[in-house]
Amino acid sequence: MSKSGLYAHFGSKQELQLATVDEAERIFDEEVIQPALAARPGRPQLVAVCEAFLGYVQRRVFPGGCFFAATALEMGTRPGPVKERVAAIQSDFTAQLRVFAVTALEQQELPVREDPDRLAFELHAILLAADTRFVLYDDLVVLDLARQVVHQRLGLDNAGNTSES
Repeated sequence: MSKSGLYAHFGSKQELQLATVDEAERIFDEEVIQPALAARPGRPQLVAVCEAFLGYVQRRVFPGGCFFAATALEMGTRPGPVKERVAAIQSDFTAQLRVFAVTALEQQELPVREDPDRLAFELHAILLAADTRFVLYDDLVVLDLARQVVHQRLGLDNAGNTSES
């Protein structure tokens, strides 16, 4: 398809970009969010969402790693609807991590002193760092390291058991 034919179908470059973001969001929801929502609420959902994200990266659902991590860097300096949409999706993901953390706190699966905003930020940071290093070095070891760090941060051993067990 020619460039002009592609733009004629979508109306503008921006509409094409927004349609691409919408499709990537659908895929992210299917690959990462839905598997997490299927897990038992609380800490198991935190583990599930992190594992689903790392699996999504490992399976190269998008060859450049997480679509939203890459697009945030690409579009972050360009004001407009595409940047706003990508930012909203990133914020929604962090908010979902926070919801899982709050539930885990309510179920006393995390220390009482745990700050759900900080935990959501830290988990997202771990996932993004793993994504970046995996894309740069094509090294599965970094994904295993990220899994270990997530488990440690959530008070689990590498088999997923609580540290107190």
